[in-house]
Amino acid sequence: MSRTICILFLGGTISASTVHEGRTVRLLGDQLVAATPGLAAVDADLEVHDLRSCPSGSLTFDHLLEVLHTARASEADGIVVVQGTDTLEETAYFVDLFWGDDRPVVFTGAMRGPTLAGPDGAANLLAAVQTAADDRFRGLGVLLVLNDEIHAARFVAKRHSTSPSTFVSPNAGPLGRLAEGEPRLVTTVPRNPPLPAPARVSARVPLVVTTLGDDGTILEALDGCDGLVVAGFGAGHVPDRLVERLGELAKRMPVVLASRTGAGPVLTHTYFAPGAETDLIARGLIPAGSLDPYKARLLLLALLSTGADHQTIAAAYRARG
Repeated sequence: MSRTICILFLGGTISASTVHEGRTVRLLGDQLVAATPGLAAVDADLEVHDLRSCPSGSLTFDHLLEVLHTARASEADGIVVVQGTDTLEETAYFVDLFWGDDRPVVFTGAMRGPTLAGPDGAANLLAAVQTAADDRFRGLGVLLVLNDEIHAARFVAKRHSTSPSTFVSPNAGPLGRLAEGEPRLVTTVPRNPPLPAPARVSARVPLVVTTLGDDGTILEALDGCDGLVVAGFGAGHVPDRLVERLGELAKRMPVVLASRTGAGPVLTHTYFAPGAETDLIARGLIPAGSLDPYKARLLLLALLSTGADHQTIAAAYRARG
């Protein structure tokens, strides 16, 4: 029995065909599907929807909630989301927070557009559809497929500005790979239960990255925010001159402590100097576990937008970090 795959197009490099009078001309979903060799051989009927046509940096949380609701309403056996790669690690993780269905949702895009030598969009789109149509990838949550690698949205990160192999999963590695047109599952990871989806994301949560010589100026302007994520040095450390202000903020809003390294956990009981993780946690900061700062921010936004209290937020990071 043939499967049905719903493909949601949002724009991005994969659809950028030409530049005319200083503006990018983008292909529609049907045009991209028609231009992808091998798609006709996949045992699946394709439903194509053009939801947006913009660079991924211009996507909003409202757009992503539209993707989530469209995917939920679809009766397809799998969903593919096609967009720009600039924010792909964030958008895939955001949808994954709320996706409780066993059907695979596969995000993909392109690092080299159709006008460049060696464009990778067609190969990535084909691989994403092949993965979404494969029963072995049911129940794994939201996935990201590029460069013939299959990653879990909860782990994947973009680590190079131009390389086709930019997407990696530092804390886990890929779940699988494609070879000879076949998705091959290598490993699985535990799946977190979905969060309730908010009607809209209304919380204000900045991300502050600590740097050498940081004097805390940015922290002084954050009183009107609903929460804060701090990307600390190493295993979760900040300059000692910031600790008093962070402690004050943590009394008024949830302040989450992540590592700016992008891999490995925030520690909880190894270092004890002022500004070390034990000091910050004692002042009320919430350790993000192994979530990188971008994912830690998205989780806090999701929790705050559904009215979660401090205790619920701290528990969520313990479970998901």
